[in-house]
Amino acid sequence: MKPKIGVMGGASGPHSKENIEKAGAIGKAIAEKGAILFFGATTGLPLEAAKACKKAGGFVVGVSPGENEKEHTEVYGYPTEACDIMVYTGMGLAGGRNIVLVKSCDAIVLIEGGIGTMNEFSIAYPAKIPIGVLEGSGRFADEVERLEKEVLKGKYGTTLIFEKNPEKLVEKIVSAAKAMKQKP
Repeated sequence: MKPKIGVMGGASGPHSKENIEKAGAIGKAIAEKGAILFFGATTGLPLEAAKACKKAGGFVVGVSPGENEKEHTEVYGYPTEACDIMVYTGMGLAGGRNIVLVKSCDAIVLIEGGIGTMNEFSIAYPAKIPIGVLEGSGRFADEVERLEKEVLKGKYGTTLIFEKNPEKLVEKIVSAAKAMKQKP
């Protein structure tokens, strides 16, 4: 089966032009590696990655907080155009949808982000889901290394990959995801 890579990060902006380009590079690289991109069916940087993945011939799964398309688009104001498949959770934004999203992935990539990204990280970390962090992208992503060293201290043995280059980050995280799929 193809590795499932979640792209987590800043949904609300503004975002730097550099982060928008890097999110697109992440999505394109996921498609080129033959992986499936999962995201929160949201806006911002995850959407940029999803659109680039789809444009590069990749497959995209959105995990919505809404219970149907109408709620997804009208209540949350989220797009649908970047998704090949949409999973409607009906769980809202307060964490429920994030559990379904993260636990559906073989690995995740963090770019920038705020409290939602922090929540996704806190689901993946104890579950030992490999986490790739785009270094220098700002906000929560730039705090992960400090959190690991000062607070978490490798408690769960989760694979953390820190990389500044989006394509290299995807290459490393896809390899980590494939390695995890081999473990019993």
